[in-house]
Amino acid sequence: MHTPDYQGSHAGRSILSLRRDQAAPAMDPHHRDAAAAAPELELEAFQRQVADRLVDLSSASADELLSLAWVRKLLDAFLCCQEEFGAILSNNKANVARSPAAERLLAEFHERSVKALDVCNAVRDGIEQITQWQKLLEIVMPSSIWAIAMLDEKDSSTTIGHRNRSFGRNNASRDPRSIGHFRSLSWSVSRSWSAAKQIQAIGNNLNAPRGNEIAATNGLAVPIFTMGMVLLFVMWALVAAIPCQDRGLQVHFSVPRQFIWAAPILSLHDRIMEEWKKRERKNACGLMREIYQIEKCSRVMSEMVDSVNFPLTEEKEAEVRQRVQELGQVFEVVNEGLDPLERQVREVFHRIVRSRTEGGSSSST
Repeated sequence: MHTPDYQGSHAGRSILSLRRDQAAPAMDPHHRDAAAAAPELELEAFQRQVADRLVDLSSASADELLSLAWVRKLLDAFLCCQEEFGAILSNNKANVARSPAAERLLAEFHERSVKALDVCNAVRDGIEQITQWQKLLEIVMPSSIWAIAMLDEKDSSTTIGHRNRSFGRNNASRDPRSIGHFRSLSWSVSRSWSAAKQIQAIGNNLNAPRGNEIAATNGLAVPIFTMGMVLLFVMWALVAAIPCQDRGLQVHFSVPRQFIWAAPILSLHDRIMEEWKKRERKNACGLMREIYQIEKCSRVMSEMVDSVNFPLTEEKEAEVRQRVQELGQVFEVVNEGLDPLERQVREVFHRIVRSRTEGGSSSST
């Protein structure tokens, strides 16, 4: 997929220029006060930093998008943006305190953040579900290795077939094809909670600031809106990737094209929606690539172990070996990446709580 050119930072400046044009039309730009120019440069830099991080995420190949590594990269980008946003608020406490419009927009942002906390809890539940699948993999892997070992033995097909059928009966309750059983489990949110409705609530009334809002907030309306969109997209992408209670992805992203980060965020939204619409992914409990691989490999391996006839043909033997290898690779990726992902979600949760506390105290001064 062609990645658009996002180098034109003039788009970000065109938004901030609204404030300059309305707030100080008679001021000579060549003699603008340096102290007043510094915050503007900071706000423009934030727009570029957000755009750079989103461009980096959108440069992922089809195989990388929605992988466990990509989701971790997404959370890292959010944490970095959140830190930079917090620095802007800290440097502009006086401007926030003097502007009722800025206080209102900041309060709305913090309300969205509170709603995101529930999403983080639900995502952590989903990670726990993936951990359960990991345990299923630990059951499937030995049986798969056993099946491979049988390829080299001289047992009769009758004996091997008997042992194979025995395995299927004794482990029926642990059959990887029953992964769907875990899809409805949730411990941190109520049974009536809906990930789809929560994402919609985060996005409600999240509109790009108008010129009068930008002027009334000394430009702060722009980064507040930007961080609100980053928050919405990250929570939406997490719900798309990881099993959550009552998942749904039908959320409209409305971003004016003059924002330099608009193109990459809209491109990512479109690509994730394309994945969701694929027939084999439509009913998946999560779009994370490793979940799809787990379900596919586990199902195929279980069917093979239950139905394979010995001695195997060369073609069937090659297929069995390939499936075992694929399952082992997925097992390794999940085993190494799941705990760090869970820690990142926790960090996102705590960072949101901390930023809301700090933002609340700053707005009241």
